[in-house]
Amino acid sequence: MLEFHWPWAALALPLPWLLPRLRRRRTGSGPTPPRPTTPGLRHPHPERLRAAFAAGGDGTGGAARLDRLLWLLLWLALVAALTRPQWLTPHTEISTPGYDLMLAVDASHSMAALDLGDGRQLDRMQVVRTVMDRFVAGRGGDRVGLILFGAQAFVLAPLTLDRTAVRQQLADLVPGIAGSATALGDAIALGTLKLRERPEGSRVLLLIADGDNNAGSFDPREAARLAAQNGIRIHVIGVGSQQQRIPIREEGQIRYRDDLTMDEETLRAIAALTGGDYFRATDGDALARISAQIDGLEKTASEARTLYLPQPLYRWPLLLALAALLALGIRDRGVAS
Repeated sequence: MLEFHWPWAALALPLPWLLPRLRRRRTGSGPTPPRPTTPGLRHPHPERLRAAFAAGGDGTGGAARLDRLLWLLLWLALVAALTRPQWLTPHTEISTPGYDLMLAVDASHSMAALDLGDGRQLDRMQVVRTVMDRFVAGRGGDRVGLILFGAQAFVLAPLTLDRTAVRQQLADLVPGIAGSATALGDAIALGTLKLRERPEGSRVLLLIADGDNNAGSFDPREAARLAAQNGIRIHVIGVGSQQQRIPIREEGQIRYRDDLTMDEETLRAIAALTGGDYFRATDGDALARISAQIDGLEKTASEARTLYLPQPLYRWPLLLALAALLALGIRDRGVAS
């Protein structure tokens, strides 16, 4: 299918005919300029000059008509190239049935706490990256998206079948990349916004956080109620421990703080309000149980959409304009010689 990306450029077509007429009107409305009084050379054979004009030198002969045709062809070809013609080739994409999974990962500064890993001093983000990488790798056929939240919530990857791209985004996450605060409610609200556009029955938000909400515009429980109203189920993975003094790597040193405990009560409430489940990141069976819960949902039906891939065609009218220009140059050189 032929399409012109800039069809309005065709408005330039009548310019070669309009500009001379406008110029004549402007010159015809003013006073007639006086004829020059300086002497000039006279043609020695005026009768031959009149015969030459009569034979076609006045612009009505075959040579003049050919020049006009070439100029017309040059202008038409240039305008045609300017409209950016392109050929649209239909391409149909068919997606298999699957689930719509949006991952919301906490990337605040508290995720640098070293209270996971069974004494190996792994920070919370390292555990999350390992756990979620395996989870995404095993979700063949599902559409997976990624939300990152700290002081604000951001969409790193929209819902996509490209699990490799999502895993690469996960691998680059580091604590504090989104700020030091935690906008837990905003992350749930953003996930709800993206998932509610999908068909009902398989909308799942997988929330990974330490549960400490101290930033953003939405309260986590209110955001969870909003998700439940839109048919979105939230499974929550809590990361962190309940010990009093928690080590954390700050400015290249390991310090101990007592304000990094996990707000497990809030995380459990979020899951309960949406009909989801709560899991601990240190639980070895957490991934298997989450996958089983998701597999029990209704899959989104397969989708088919047709995309039109554009193939530019402007080079062909440009080639025609170049040929017309070369022909005019050859004719001018022949006349001059």
